Amino acid sequence: MRRDLDDVIQGWPYDPEPGEVLARELRARDGRSVLQIRVELGVLQLEISGRPDGARPHGFATYLDYLRYSAASRGQAPGGKAPPWTMDQEHRDEADREFTQFFHRRMAWLSLRRYDKAMLDADHTLALMDFIRRHGNDEDYIASHEQSRGLVQFHRTQAQALLAIERRRPEEAIDALREGMEKLAAHQRTWWDNRENESSDSPNLSLIEQLRLFEQEVRKNYAVEKTLREQLDEAVAREDYEQAARLRDMIRAQTRARR
Repeated sequence: MRRDLDDVIQGWPYDPEPGEVLARELRARDGRSVLQIRVELGVLQLEISGRPDGARPHGFATYLDYLRYSAASRGQAPGGKAPPWTMDQEHRDEADREFTQFFHRRMAWLSLRRYDKAMLDADHTLALMDFIRRHGNDEDYIASHEQSRGLVQFHRTQAQALLAIERRRPEEAIDALREGMEKLAAHQRTWWDNRENESSDSPNLSLIEQLRLFEQEVRKNYAVEKTLREQLDEAVAREDYEQAARLRDMIRAQTRARR
């Protein structure tokens, strides 16, 4: 039985365009679908659900699930309140392993235009970041992940908007882009603007600008002046509550029709 990857590599040359991720989805010998990513030194193969490496850490679907279980089941201190649960070095190392795996798979899904899958993997990464922010117990470690939060949020927003465009829902795309920009701006205010190192360059501002340009492009291409949610915000701002109620009903009806 051959164990080398010569046939795979020779039949799939590594010649990406700048910034391009070479990925494909195919069937393994046992019939399951897998993802493959072509890298300079060979090929990465990932599972399409659960952990990308197919492992079940401590019997859980992901390491984040195990961390949540560990935090929720911490021991009670005798005669008192349980101390806050914090991550140790092993937890941090294993969490980083999961970050890397989900990053590769998210980029592969974006390359393949599987936007729904990319959103799910981005959600997992953001949830892991949230957990680390609460339980990381090391400011430098927390900061090393918070500085990447904007990019993950950008990828999620981009995927959500592109999925809406794919489904011919331009208003939904615009609303997703506006919400994404608001989250990036909030992260800018609460994290980057409070950094002691003033020379640190925030990527958030550039990412916000890219989403703004995307929003303008959608408005122009689909002739959308204001979405229902934008009209609702304006009605609430001018205290026109009757109009706001009508717009809420329209949004609910629109949401039900899409299910």
